[in-house]
Amino acid sequence: MNLPPLFAAWRQALRAGYDAHALRGDVIAGLTVGIIAIPLAMALAIAVGVAPQQGLYTVLIAAPLIALMGGSRFNVSGPTAAFVVILLPITQQFGIGGLLLCTMLAGLILIALGLLRAGKLIAFVPYPVTLGFTAGIGIVIATLQLKDMLGLTIAEQPQHYVEQLIQLVRALPSVQPGDALVAMICLTVLIVWPRLVPKVPGHLVALVVGALAGMALESSNLAVATLGERFSYMVDGVSQPGIPPFLPDFAWPWLLPGADGKPLMLSFELFRQLLAPAFAIAMLGAIESLLCAVVTDGMTGSSHDPNAELLGQGIGNLIAPLFGGITATAAIARSATNVRAGAFSPLAAIIHAGVVLVAILWLAPLFSYLPMAALGALLLMVAWNMSEAPHVLRTLRIAPRSDVLVLLTCLILTVLFDMVLAVGVGLLLAAGLFIKRMSELTDTTSLRSAQNQLLQDLPEHVAAYAIRGPLFFGAAEKALSVLRRFNPEVKIVIVDISGVPTLDMTALAALENVLLDYRKQDVALILCGSNARIRLKLRRAGIHLLEGQLYYVRDLAQARAKALRLLPASAPTSAVS
Repeated sequence: MNLPPLFAAWRQALRAGYDAHALRGDVIAGLTVGIIAIPLAMALAIAVGVAPQQGLYTVLIAAPLIALMGGSRFNVSGPTAAFVVILLPITQQFGIGGLLLCTMLAGLILIALGLLRAGKLIAFVPYPVTLGFTAGIGIVIATLQLKDMLGLTIAEQPQHYVEQLIQLVRALPSVQPGDALVAMICLTVLIVWPRLVPKVPGHLVALVVGALAGMALESSNLAVATLGERFSYMVDGVSQPGIPPFLPDFAWPWLLPGADGKPLMLSFELFRQLLAPAFAIAMLGAIESLLCAVVTDGMTGSSHDPNAELLGQGIGNLIAPLFGGITATAAIARSATNVRAGAFSPLAAIIHAGVVLVAILWLAPLFSYLPMAALGALLLMVAWNMSEAPHVLRTLRIAPRSDVLVLLTCLILTVLFDMVLAVGVGLLLAAGLFIKRMSELTDTTSLRSAQNQLLQDLPEHVAAYAIRGPLFFGAAEKALSVLRRFNPEVKIVIVDISGVPTLDMTALAALENVLLDYRKQDVALILCGSNARIRLKLRRAGIHLLEGQLYYVRDLAQARAKALRLLPASAPTSAVS
């Protein structure tokens, strides 16, 4: 088996002609996206229940690895909002060690998908399923941000959405005016700034304004919770506020604390429990990364290698957890910004990781002053954008009822339960509805003599039918059961299957049952119009060996002639292939 090519995106960029102009575009794009990535990476890490620096480590390690190995020239990878719904419960149940180990398992699954060339299969995920769970994720993320935006005091974060809502309502009396004001200011900047100055990232401006507003409110004796108050790190046994201004250390995930604060114990049971969420992470990562690649291809006129992209995503998610990085995938918003800023090659994504490196080493102390409410407002805007509310409303208005059912099912299950269940049920429901639609395309009609000149002079002892559409498990029994309902005096049945493109084992079994009934009634069957593939399947099933009962002919003219030859004998005596 040929392996997906490594460095596929780099090869494509070099073939397109890399020059000084392309380098300048990569540098500008990398700087622009890097500035946007810093606050988002920290905010998303906090949202999944880990320290903010782990989001920065994800960008620092996973982003350049994926850019180097992947299959898209313009994808920019890192923590994304889509994973919050999956990763937060893992952190709550298994701790940071379990989260990083689960990410490594997801990386292995992505590598396997790339090696198996499954990149094209992701395109078969129905749009209502994708839209449903992304909208549901947006709702959950938005709800989770209310705690920090309003400064609410909540002792413990529940795992289920309804319980989270109840906790938020109960905690409303603890609203902090300072936090609420900072959140409102940041939201206003995030909404208004892109319309006024679209070339300057609104995320950066909102956080700067939020930090200044927070300090002003603190001086007015209005408390504003900051990142430095919430998070700290240890240096020589001394606790320091904020995030550490140094690079991450290598550590095996199973040696890191679990939910109980003790190192994880590797066991088959632990892998069994982590396998389902790891598969969900891998599938969501594959869907989002390849969808992102399609979007950037549409913006640039380029093309990506889906299998190489899966391989790159897998390698990034396999290596990043060894240095404290959480789950990474390509982000549509950052990748689109990368394209608009003039990126030409994966070098832009590598430079964006370099910007994060500079921020860790030299700007880490300043991050301590970032208000938690500002980060919450930033994620609230991210949640709104990813929910695609206008698209959801439009789909609910114009889509077929079955697609609306799939969308609402995925959305509700994502919100009330989890995304693993939502995607599984959504895919099953979509598959079931697709099978139903396909089965409706298959029917069996009677070919009466008045409708076909070739059959005009055939006596009443001959019945003729035509089957149109695929004969598969969803339609075979319904289509073939019609062949059993005819006048008892009929001794020959002609069936035109020229409109049957394919049939499966269920259809073969149903056809065998029809032939058994015909044998009991001394009825012969003439099949006409079958293509080579259909005849091969019938031959492999042994159906062509039913002597004296089954005949194959090319078309209705031959079927008519065959029926006329058989009629004088009242029953067929030999089979003709």
